[in-house]
Amino acid sequence: MNQYIQAKRNDLIKVIDFFKKDISSLRTGRANPAILDNIIVEAYGAKTALVGLASISVPEARSLVVTPWDKSISKDIEKAIVAADLGINPVNEGDKIRLVIPQLTEENRNELVKKLNEKMETARISLRKTRDEIKELIEAAFKSKAVNEDDKFRYLKELDEEIASRNDEIKKIKDKKGEEIMTI
Repeated sequence: MNQYIQAKRNDLIKVIDFFKKDISSLRTGRANPAILDNIIVEAYGAKTALVGLASISVPEARSLVVTPWDKSISKDIEKAIVAADLGINPVNEGDKIRLVIPQLTEENRNELVKKLNEKMETARISLRKTRDEIKELIEAAFKSKAVNEDDKFRYLKELDEEIASRNDEIKKIKDKKGEEIMTI
């Protein structure tokens, strides 16, 4: 592993971690608390993440229960969930909010797979940007005579192999999530 790839290794890892987190919010047929991760609730005059205001549990395969620590903000949480446009209608039961995950139709599944593909392409674009940054570092080192021509080409080959490996990893993650979405 050359020092140019090593210097940007964290950027490559961050792209994949962000992709995993980003697609975790895509609905499958099963209840997953991660779909509520990005919900921001306006409560107490401030915007706070839902996970900081309530506990989230999965009592059944297709339902989530959000239990606010302070019952007075139940309406605020309910409003935030509706505003998040998850395709889930919350049922406020007073001390808790129940979310029943509807069965996905074939059309919904195909739409989610399209979103998944868009998110994968965004991740690949981020990888390409990082690759271009590393390539510029290698080219600059060659111009300043810090590396010779053989090393430059070896470093560029290693870079292409590393990016191809990361793209394969993203594709595997996408395929696994796509399979989860399409499973009835």
